[in-house]
Amino acid sequence: MKFGVVTFPGATCDTDMVYVLQDLMGLETVALWHKEEDLKGAEFIILPGGFSYGDYLRSGAIAKLSPIMKAVMKHAERGGYVMGICNGFQILTEAGMLEGSLSHNIGQKFVCKNVELKPISQNSIITKGIDFSRTYTVPIAHGKGRFYAPEDKIKELHDNDQILFKYASKEGVVDLSSNPNGAVENIAGIQNKKGNVLGIMPHLERATSDILGNIDGLILFENILTNIK
Repeated sequence: MKFGVVTFPGATCDTDMVYVLQDLMGLETVALWHKEEDLKGAEFIILPGGFSYGDYLRSGAIAKLSPIMKAVMKHAERGGYVMGICNGFQILTEAGMLEGSLSHNIGQKFVCKNVELKPISQNSIITKGIDFSRTYTVPIAHGKGRFYAPEDKIKELHDNDQILFKYASKEGVVDLSSNPNGAVENIAGIQNKKGNVLGIMPHLERATSDILGNIDGLILFENILTNIK
């Protein structure tokens, strides 16, 4: 499996993502520039975190118009894998590749801290087969991470098993006290109906090393590999 990591102007986590995939996991990885339309044979595309185009207008609203996104959307339509993390998640919702939107945190402040993720779907490439008896500690770093969708769309997400993770306590309790940004139903990540497009707000790539004291993100990346082989 060949991975491609897109770099947009204002991206801050693209090199981190390449490091995790290429250096830590030993996977074939290629950097993709936003002005290109060639995915260079990459089979799994990652839209990384950061502040594409300075977050002008709405986060991800300009990035969705980049030439590379035409190729990314066609790739997804053919069944190819795409995952957006933080700003990448925002881009996917702006491009209409995922339901809902990401708006200002409920407290109107940038939040940077570790959160606990409770896996929800048991049939996603990122959650299938993992330990559902525990939560996964992953950092967030965003000012506009509050997931929102209308009530009917939330029902569809539930009905189609599209919710990947919810913010929770260490004990796995999903409630308001464990919600860092005001997201509807504590939703931290979703997938499309086909399960090949994933959006996750927390930074999995920042939880991949013993040096950082946390490898829960690495566990989730490795689980993806297990499920797509």
